[in-house]
Amino acid sequence: MNHEFYKREIERILSHEVTTVSLQHDQIKHTFTEWERALDILSECQGKVVVTGIGKSGHIGRKIAASFASTGTPAFFMHSSEGVHGDLGMIEKNDCVLLLSNSGETQEVLNLLPTLHAIGVQTLSITANPDSTLARSVSVSLNYTYSQEADALALAPSSSAVALLIYGDLLAFTLESLKHFSKNDFHRFHPGGSLGQMLSEGEE
Repeated sequence: MNHEFYKREIERILSHEVTTVSLQHDQIKHTFTEWERALDILSECQGKVVVTGIGKSGHIGRKIAASFASTGTPAFFMHSSEGVHGDLGMIEKNDCVLLLSNSGETQEVLNLLPTLHAIGVQTLSITANPDSTLARSVSVSLNYTYSQEADALALAPSSSAVALLIYGDLLAFTLESLKHFSKNDFHRFHPGGSLGQMLSEGEE
């Protein structure tokens, strides 16, 4: 049994990811104007919030879209590759599109931009690279920071995925509070599972 190895690796990985969470405090403080603009756009959106990405950013994007939808902001996820194969047809002018890419240079995500601009939607991005093509091509870009990925090769999306997840939660749950979304509202959208049962019992 490699108990000491397990312990050392768990502590190393956890340290990287805890550091990533901590780094976002200063990052957001220094970019708060962009946060205000992003939240204004999303709160005033007359259609749905469409979240798009590919790879690990896409997986996190599905969760972000689900968080929006379950807390009072209509939203859905569109896979970036499927977007240029017809799914862009799901997007209408009144929608807002949140594009996710760690590098800001993901070609499948960038390929969406000409059509999105032609439709006339508001576009936002979340990326680690404020100088990227994506960040420079949208109305507002929110940019996270991290020291390195947490895996042994410092390659597998991990710290970056944690930062992206945090940013999605900050957007979705700030809008939830802004809209005075209640437990009854939450229950209407989430009648199933243990949460639904707990909220049902609370109404009795």
